[in-house]
Amino acid sequence: MEEGGDFGAPPQALFDAMDVLIAEQTAKGQFLDGGGLFGTEDAVNFVVRQGEVTRFDGPYAEAKEVVGGWALMQFDTLEEAIEGQKAFADLHAEHWPEISMVATLRQVADEPPAAAED
Repeated sequence: MEEGGDFGAPPQALFDAMDVLIAEQTAKGQFLDGGGLFGTEDAVNFVVRQGEVTRFDGPYAEAKEVVGGWALMQFDTLEEAIEGQKAFADLHAEHWPEISMVATLRQVADEPPAAAED
């Protein structure tokens, strides 16, 4: 989602539609947790480069897109997950058509990756 655009707050119709979708997904055991995120004005990033850590406080003028929210979902198949993400995007297109956003679907690792050998 673009931050700082002229879109204002999401319309109530989108919140209402999301409540219905989340209730349906929760009843199916698909929606595990989720929420919205505040803007970057209060964000704090720690960047690691070449063994050095640097702190950067928001807002970030160079940021074109930011993560506006998240959801932890569980589906039986990748196809079901894709359908669920499409339903989420469809609600935004229908109830907030003036917004530009990207709805990203990513899998959660069941265990940490193996460490690289020295």
